[in-house]
Amino acid sequence: MVNTPLASTSAQPDLFGPMLRTWRRRRGASQLALALQSGVSQRHVSFLESGRARPSREMVVQLSSALDVPLRQRNAMLLAAGFAPVYRESTLGAPELAPVRQAIDRMLKQQEPYPAVVIDRLWNLLDANEAAAAFTIFLHEGPPPPPPPGKQSNLLRSLLDPKSLRPKVSNWEEVARYLVSTTYAEILAAGGEPKALAFIEEVMAYPDVPASFRRVRFDDRPPPVLTLDFLVGGKSLSVFTTIATLGTPQDITLQEVRIECFFPADDRSDALFKSLAAKR
Repeated sequence: MVNTPLASTSAQPDLFGPMLRTWRRRRGASQLALALQSGVSQRHVSFLESGRARPSREMVVQLSSALDVPLRQRNAMLLAAGFAPVYRESTLGAPELAPVRQAIDRMLKQQEPYPAVVIDRLWNLLDANEAAAAFTIFLHEGPPPPPPPGKQSNLLRSLLDPKSLRPKVSNWEEVARYLVSTTYAEILAAGGEPKALAFIEEVMAYPDVPASFRRVRFDDRPPPVLTLDFLVGGKSLSVFTTIATLGTPQDITLQEVRIECFFPADDRSDALFKSLAAKR
């Protein structure tokens, strides 16, 4: 007897059910809560998780949307259910993203004379304004070293690498612990994708980056914002940052892009940024 496509599909191990259960539990939702949120019966949610029922393409999107699953992982859930991915992963230079590219360019320009950078979910540098370029040269006291072969310029690597910016950060341990712990938490919340976890392992391999940096440490009275305090050539500089994301993204790249803006934390730092701008 020749196997039909249906028989072949049914013989495959169910991958969608365990993924759905994992995401539901990660969000702290019961089957009933997911049913109410998605408009799907609790009985059907149970059948999907156990593999007694198979979802339609629309059902995968409906349930993953109700669980606020990141777009990258929604594609993985679609593949697990036997469907083609829905969400694209474009480059920022793609023609269809031109309006967003223009908006980001305006944000970078408006941030002058203060630095602003565009990064992805793993801190890879995608773009920067002129103030950020001048700030980078100031911090390195010259042109920055090129990234390792096959790697992009990466802000987290630069801050953790003892051969890069790490010696210039006065409060390095506090900053490093915060950035590593929050990045690790975000990676886990987004599903713990292997590529992202490999990045964490890579940066954790730098000297004197202990495993405890993965865990958030709560102080009794934390400051309103965490500043990055630099000491470069006898000049001190203190900054804090804000991070903006794009609303209602339907593209993986757009969901994962971050626009980080730097602001002076005191008048001395403000004057330094303005002096850097005057030299350009």
